[in-house]
Amino acid sequence: MIAGEHSFKQYDVELESMRSSILRMGGLAESQLKTALDAFESGDAALADSVIGTDRRVNDLQLELDQMVNQVIARRQPTASDLRLVMGVAKTITDLERVGDEASKIARAAKWMKDKGGSFGVHRVPDLRQTGEIAARLLHRSLDAFARLDAQSAAAIIRDDAGIDERFKAMLRQLITYMMEDPRSISAAIDTVWVVKAIERIGDHAKNIAEHVIFIAKGTDVRHASLEDVERAVSQG
Repeated sequence: MIAGEHSFKQYDVELESMRSSILRMGGLAESQLKTALDAFESGDAALADSVIGTDRRVNDLQLELDQMVNQVIARRQPTASDLRLVMGVAKTITDLERVGDEASKIARAAKWMKDKGGSFGVHRVPDLRQTGEIAARLLHRSLDAFARLDAQSAAAIIRDDAGIDERFKAMLRQLITYMMEDPRSISAAIDTVWVVKAIERIGDHAKNIAEHVIFIAKGTDVRHASLEDVERAVSQG
């Protein structure tokens, strides 16, 4: 009996360790994004390099967490809510690694534009920085919802991601207008499109994490579900 109790306690420690590592990985990815936005706005190549360097740490955490997930599945054979947690962690790992990749793309675009020496900057697309900050807040909120397994907060994130999608479309229209009016801006504007798309994808990954939270907490897969169905899922039980 004592041995069994010890085993259960160790299992709880392993699950909590996975959750803590996810939040650490998420914190790194969030920091990457904020630094990448600063690098793009300022044209600071050193900042951009620091973002790219941090991506290696995010990738290392991905490998570490993948191993933890595999060990828990092999040794504990989780069921019910524990299995949902492990599956949710596995999916969240992938989304956070991709957030890191997108932040690195923003940093590389900052370096490209710096090397080209063009004058086309973030001031030409004022919504870009604000949209990037909104995406960063969505990511932070999704990690907070994950930490608390808060399905209601997760549903709000899914709803708010639609606002980033609309901003993305508006910025694309703006950039196309610049390119049509001044062909000299085409190269830099295309680099900026790369950044805008990266921000939009980060919003999507934050939304994905929110969907994983709902799956863990409620046992309902809300991927591709309408907002009405999402609200219905989180209100049950």
